Amino acid sequence: MLNIKNEVLVRVYLLSAAVLLVAFVITGRLYQLSVVQAPKWETKADSLFLKFVDVRADRGNIYSADGSLMATSLPFFNVHFDAKAEGLSDEVFYQNVDSLAWMLSTYIDQQYTPGAYRDWLIQLRQSDPETRGIRYVPIAKDLPYQKMLMLKTFPLFRLGRYKGGLIVEQNPKRERPFKMLAQRTIGYVREGALPVGLEGTFDHVLGGSLGKQLMLRVPGDVYIPVNDLAEIEPHSGDDIVTTLDINIQDVAENALLNACKTHDADHGCAIVMEVKTGAIRAIANIGHAREGWWETYNYAIGERVEPGSMFKLASFMAMMEDGLLDDFNLKIPVYKGKVKFYKEELVDATPHGLDSMTIRQVFAQSSNVGTATLVQQYYGDTRKAAAFIDHLHDFGLDRATEIEVGGEEPPVIKNPNDPKSEWSGTTLPWMSIGYELLLTPMQLLTFYNAVANDGRMMKPYIVQRIMHNDEVSKEFRPTTMKRNIASRKTIAKAQELLKAVVQEGTAKNIRTDLFEIAGKTGTTQLNYHKFKARSGIRYQAGFCGFFPADNPVYSCIVVISESKNGYHGAEAAAPVFREIADKCFALKSELHAPVNAAPKSKLASAQLPSIDAGHKDDIKQAMKWLDMDWFGDREMPDWAVLRARNDSLLLLPRVISSKTVPSVVGMGLKDAVFLLENRGCKVKVNGVGKVVRQSLAPGTKAGGNTSITLFLE
Repeated sequence: MLNIKNEVLVRVYLLSAAVLLVAFVITGRLYQLSVVQAPKWETKADSLFLKFVDVRADRGNIYSADGSLMATSLPFFNVHFDAKAEGLSDEVFYQNVDSLAWMLSTYIDQQYTPGAYRDWLIQLRQSDPETRGIRYVPIAKDLPYQKMLMLKTFPLFRLGRYKGGLIVEQNPKRERPFKMLAQRTIGYVREGALPVGLEGTFDHVLGGSLGKQLMLRVPGDVYIPVNDLAEIEPHSGDDIVTTLDINIQDVAENALLNACKTHDADHGCAIVMEVKTGAIRAIANIGHAREGWWETYNYAIGERVEPGSMFKLASFMAMMEDGLLDDFNLKIPVYKGKVKFYKEELVDATPHGLDSMTIRQVFAQSSNVGTATLVQQYYGDTRKAAAFIDHLHDFGLDRATEIEVGGEEPPVIKNPNDPKSEWSGTTLPWMSIGYELLLTPMQLLTFYNAVANDGRMMKPYIVQRIMHNDEVSKEFRPTTMKRNIASRKTIAKAQELLKAVVQEGTAKNIRTDLFEIAGKTGTTQLNYHKFKARSGIRYQAGFCGFFPADNPVYSCIVVISESKNGYHGAEAAAPVFREIADKCFALKSELHAPVNAAPKSKLASAQLPSIDAGHKDDIKQAMKWLDMDWFGDREMPDWAVLRARNDSLLLLPRVISSKTVPSVVGMGLKDAVFLLENRGCKVKVNGVGKVVRQSLAPGTKAGGNTSITLFLE
């Protein structure tokens, strides 16, 4: 029994020893694989790892309204060399390396000699005995298409990818043919950055759909394409057509840039909108950057500021809606330009010393005291103040425009019934002149555009259609935000006040005889509260309006911030508006009344043809073709003369004798020679045109060898 037990124990011990031995062998092998031979097998794994990688599609283009290209993707190419290409033999490599080095040195990068290139290529081929060459080495970056085609003809590279080691990858780059023009509005999409502008908003349209390409991972955690073509082809993006007018955009940017330079401003913006549709024809932003003037931020859409006196239009319209300002000639006190509200002093920007002004003058001369006094008088208590705010809501001033370009901030307008608004006793008078509320330039322009459009508020828009393969896939039409922001009577009176600002008020410096401008200046003090004097005051100059005033085609706002050399709206912003308006007037036929729209004006005698003589039928035919009336005996001799008298033309007979020299003054050369030679005269001619003088007086006996000289002009 004991022997059996011992035998069992021996077998158990032997089995245990065998298990332990196997465990030790496995552990040792694992250690060898995971530690000792780890680099070898990691390299092997790297060389065999394949995966699908996203391939970007060709990005769609962005066009202006007239089809000018504003943003497009141009093909550029990155070229790499695979020193371990499967079909690249040592014999082929060394036969071509000298020629390839010379071509690279001559046409790709001349800072390296052919010898340096040769040594480098050989080093790539021989650098790693384990893998026999380095893979995916950069040869050239961002090559244009033609140069890439030339590189494909180089020795060795002409053998292609597998036999020559050439790897070509397309790397499209976004280009703007007009450079800085509307740069911030067009925007960009960049990895690691928030999308900006139209590129960002319409990225899903412009970007198309991704494709898939099989990539091989090589040492260094680098992926190289297995094939030149993608396994799943990407679908190119659609194009978008904007409402921007290249000419107006260029005018707006240049005028704004010159003003920012002249007044040493920190930044500025300008917007031009089509009155009837809300289409944005130009949107310019200029900022002071380290590298100079640039479109660093879309101030027109993203910067909320206190609009200052440009907001007075809303205050006056609120009072007009309530029937409080029926007579613009009514005089109101302005207290020599200074008044106090709850111990806070309010002053007019320009000292005038007047005790009173008419309501028209208060608006035209932009009196802070007059405006605030009126609003406080009519809406001073909380209940009435709420009615004033309700009018601002009716005018659409509490709404964001929701324009396609991102970054718009909603308006901020205080409410006396909202404890969070921090409403105080001085809020209303200061709000009436454009403080204690925030609007972007685009939001304020939308309000002014509604006034120009007889009360209809249009939604601003900057994209009019999306194109797929040159066919319209989606169209954006003008959209009405509000049919009537105010009564027709109020709108008409508001237009009248805006015209007065340019005709006789703060903006009379931009008045022109070519067309009428309507608008409002604004000068805002940015860094202090309620006109308390402080050092280092910063200002914002603005002008908002429309033109031509009687039949508005375009509305426009100009805002220039923190100028150090002239900061009033009239001197800094209004001239920019005038320059934009002048150029638009010169460029756009729709701003000109048709020549034949008005009744034909009567011409003065100096403007009418006079002493034009000839055959009566010829004269009558010419007058009919010119659509000019004449008076005279319908039955007269064959020869006649036109004479101007006051604003009329008289057709009078010219007596022609058969035996004497006739008067040919006023005739053309053909008629004059015909008459004189038929009477036996030899004619000499001096000059061109019609006869203004003849050497022989009319009535001189003709015949024989009579010689006469005609002087023509």
